[in-house]
Amino acid sequence: MMGGQVPILVLKEGTERETGRDAQRKNIEVAKAIADAVRTTLGPKGMDKMLVDSLGDIVITNDGATILKEIDVAHPVGKMMVEVAKVQDTEVGDGTTSAVVLAGELLHKAEELLEQNVHPTIITNGYRLAAEKALELLPELGIKVDSDELLKDIAMTAMTGKNVAEAKEYLADIAVKAIKAIAEEKDGKTVVNVDNVKVEKKQGGGIKDTELIDGIILDKEKVHPRMPKLVKEAKIALINTGFEVKKTEISAKIEITDPTQIQAFLDEEQKEIKKMVDKIKEVGANVVFCQKAIDDIAQHYMAKYGIYAVRRVKKSDMSKLAKATGAKIITNLDDLTPEDLGYAEVVEERKIGDDNMTFVRGCKNPKAVSILIRGGTEHVVDEAERALHDALKVVGVALEDGYAVAGGGATDIELALKLREYAPSVGGREQLAIEAFADALEIIPRTLAENAGLDAIDIIMKLKAEHQAGKKHAGIDVFDGRIVDMVEKKVIEPMRVKKQAIESATEVATMILRIDDVIAAKKSEGPKGGQGGPGGMPGGMGGMGGMPGMM
Repeated sequence: MMGGQVPILVLKEGTERETGRDAQRKNIEVAKAIADAVRTTLGPKGMDKMLVDSLGDIVITNDGATILKEIDVAHPVGKMMVEVAKVQDTEVGDGTTSAVVLAGELLHKAEELLEQNVHPTIITNGYRLAAEKALELLPELGIKVDSDELLKDIAMTAMTGKNVAEAKEYLADIAVKAIKAIAEEKDGKTVVNVDNVKVEKKQGGGIKDTELIDGIILDKEKVHPRMPKLVKEAKIALINTGFEVKKTEISAKIEITDPTQIQAFLDEEQKEIKKMVDKIKEVGANVVFCQKAIDDIAQHYMAKYGIYAVRRVKKSDMSKLAKATGAKIITNLDDLTPEDLGYAEVVEERKIGDDNMTFVRGCKNPKAVSILIRGGTEHVVDEAERALHDALKVVGVALEDGYAVAGGGATDIELALKLREYAPSVGGREQLAIEAFADALEIIPRTLAENAGLDAIDIIMKLKAEHQAGKKHAGIDVFDGRIVDMVEKKVIEPMRVKKQAIESATEVATMILRIDDVIAAKKSEGPKGGQGGPGGMPGGMGGMGGMPGMM
């Protein structure tokens, strides 16, 4: 160095750093790449993705959240975009692709403003104002959800475009009935916990063989072949302790000096277990679901008394059984009373596909129900489960909130129109950001049109004209390529889906925009081999965003 100066190392050797416009540009590129990865799946005419993991397992889906969960994203900004889809899926179950595509487009529009030397802080402020105004305007576009028919339309909208489209009416009906059964009133509000709908899937039959059970299905069989296959007027005991001789807490040793003592010891053990089974019989239970083990001797006595028993039931299934049958989960057998028993009209073992399953049916006012999904192949059953998950979620949030909005790009175009009217009232450079936000909202109808093979520019112009004429529910009928009233067409989604998508997309876009320095530590050397995903692309999807190996 000149003048004998010694270089000062602030960061560790091997640390990568990108600053300023360069960092922003690359981050935006990555976000756009993630949005583009799922964009073609949006809408009824969206395409599917085939995802192959390192073990060769295949997932075929057009569910945005599933796609982003399955692909191995390594870039930090990519991970933030995946988080948007996860939150959308957890909160409302639908609109995952829309949220990610909107976030990508917000960043794309911000990039144009950055090139015009608009400061990122001004863009993020404008975006926040626009998002607040959009959420304020949403209730004006709301449709009151006051009938089962409307709930069914919402469920069918969520399932349109999935691989189960031919059976969507049948599945929507099941979803509405299931949610109506488990909905509870708390402090004058309707509360729906979708976890109270147990979904079991089995290959075989067709999707229309899917059935709703007013009770619980367990993927378990009875523990003893001599137990009854079917129990009518079932009185059910839920036991959270094992039917076996308890071991001592401390290590203990039993010394036997005489062969007769062995028999006495075994007899005592048998007597102890028989006492437990006698207690079950005494309170009048004829069905036992046990969370722990059931000893062979206990199985013998239960079979002898005609009691149907299932062992090692999962904790989550036990709580669902309690909600469905009204039984109480008992930890100590001595405390069991007839009042603790639950009721079901029928408990039976049925062979579904290759497996025996236990059906608990005919529960009075069950607060937990089950759906058994059937389908020709494993991939069909899995996609049906994803479609049903979306349907159950959207029906649940629509029932809780009581409001929905028109789909098919109608709400997005209406909000864009209103935001453009609002922008001049803010003025300054923020006005540019609000107008950019309005432009970004148009990505949803534009993508719907593109995925349906329509002329996107032509469709957007017609759509804008209809909305300017006051038709706030006008949207794209992707099947006919016309602009129609989406409410009449029964394309409806819960208001919360749109609200969450706008909130999540705005939050992630503003967060990414504010990053002007990326400091990446040197990667630790991983184990050799296993490089890349299918097709030999490093990191499963190739270095998106120009960062080698960073996605």
